[in-house]
Amino acid sequence: MNENQDDITILVVDDDIDIREQMQFQLEAAGYKVVTAGGQMPAEKLLETMRPDMAIVDLMMEHVDGGFALSYHIKKLDPTIPVLLVTGVTSETGFEFDAQTAEERSWIKADGLLPKPIRYEQLIGEVRKLLKR
Repeated sequence: MNENQDDITILVVDDDIDIREQMQFQLEAAGYKVVTAGGQMPAEKLLETMRPDMAIVDLMMEHVDGGFALSYHIKKLDPTIPVLLVTGVTSETGFEFDAQTAEERSWIKADGLLPKPIRYEQLIGEVRKLLKR
């Protein structure tokens, strides 16, 4: 664990409480502080009073485009906050969804994308990459 990792706060937003709690547990085990929200609106309310060092946002929440809208909102508030979108779209629909090109990332307003289910190593690796630690 990095000495200053415990100074890093990650906002985890997912409408599935099991996934939200699993990510919180995994991130806290890796030494990060975690704040959670159950959807786009509660997350936007939290962002009125705090600025996380990073956000992990479910793509599809209470609204089909909730993750896109929240990602856009976060980047509008502070473009330096890394946003990682997580999605079960591929497993649920069979539709391949990614953000590999700069053009796709520019309209998605996210810095990374992980498909669900997420393995611990994937999550922590992507977090460290986006935080550059």
